[in-house]
Amino acid sequence: MTAATLFTPQITPELDDTGLDNHATIIENEGVDYDDAADDMSEEALVEGQTTSPESAQFRKLQKKLRRQVSWAIRDFNMIEDGDVVMVCVSGGKDSYTLLDILLLLKRIAPISFDIVAVNLDQKQPGYPEDILPAYLNEQGIAHYILEKDTYSIVKSVVPEGKTYCSACSRLRRGSLYGFAKQIGATKIALGHHRDDMLATFFLNLFHGGALKSMPPKLLSDDKQNLLIRPLAYVEEKDIIEYARLKAFPIIPCNLCGSQTNLQRAIINDMLREWDNAHPQRLASIFKAMQNVAPSQLADRELFDFERLSLERDDNERVFEGDNIQAGQTDSLAEIGLPVSPKTQTFNPKFASDNSNDQVSTGTEKVAEHNRTMQKIPTINPVL
Repeated sequence: MTAATLFTPQITPELDDTGLDNHATIIENEGVDYDDAADDMSEEALVEGQTTSPESAQFRKLQKKLRRQVSWAIRDFNMIEDGDVVMVCVSGGKDSYTLLDILLLLKRIAPISFDIVAVNLDQKQPGYPEDILPAYLNEQGIAHYILEKDTYSIVKSVVPEGKTYCSACSRLRRGSLYGFAKQIGATKIALGHHRDDMLATFFLNLFHGGALKSMPPKLLSDDKQNLLIRPLAYVEEKDIIEYARLKAFPIIPCNLCGSQTNLQRAIINDMLREWDNAHPQRLASIFKAMQNVAPSQLADRELFDFERLSLERDDNERVFEGDNIQAGQTDSLAEIGLPVSPKTQTFNPKFASDNSNDQVSTGTEKVAEHNRTMQKIPTINPVL
């Protein structure tokens, strides 16, 4: 097989119309939910797993969920625009198969026109079944390229024995794919990273890189020659695992990276799975936090100007709301210009709300509400 072989079959891809919404699907304005959990399993297990008919209610429900979440990600980050040529990087794993399948589904119902081309990089790993992906893509009628480059030998030669291959392997793969995307005129490069990949990268950088960063849903390459998109940004890995099982994708395990033990990413993934099992909403909350960053509440001097912070007090005096103020060493206080008999008050409705923009009720109403609140007995949850 020659490098960069282009397949342009004459047949149209056959996609399942079951459970499709109308064109509003790709722009519907709802929040993200994380229901319909599926059992976890490795890509190797998917190869041997039992499949369920794609016509089943379980499949239709899951497909609709994934389609909805991918639509939201595309809308929220303006990932795909009218006239785009989207190069979908397909590795033979569950994530890239699912990405390609859902994007092809959305292409049929989207209110915009865009093209999809699948690209696989055969890195010449020993035992790699190079016939599986071309056979699948031809069977589905998907235009695609198969690129051949022996990055395996390069990685083995430059990475010391006992070290992990992932970093060097991904850099070589990215370099080849980035250049090829520009060569064929692809305007977007779609990668199969999902929500859990983004969380794992966040914790890898937090624990080992000393940085608060992750994989962004949309990224301009350093040389500004390519735009990367991650349409699975809102999708949970366990849903992808279940979807790949139901669709019976011909999974190709990564023998180069998957054969290594003690990978830090694998350790992080185990941690995330344990959290998800014990606290089902924890990962969703962490991912939401990644979209709700408050620079003034962190310590990055490049993102927030701590040095120039200054007071902007007005003439409103906030008197201490309490019973008494004991002023000790009155001579010393007076010497530095501080009051020796500060005033006290029981309640000032002007400062009842921390938000100065909130409308304040009358003083009588606030005092009554304050008295009712003060009569309540605080509840303490005991540690069991």
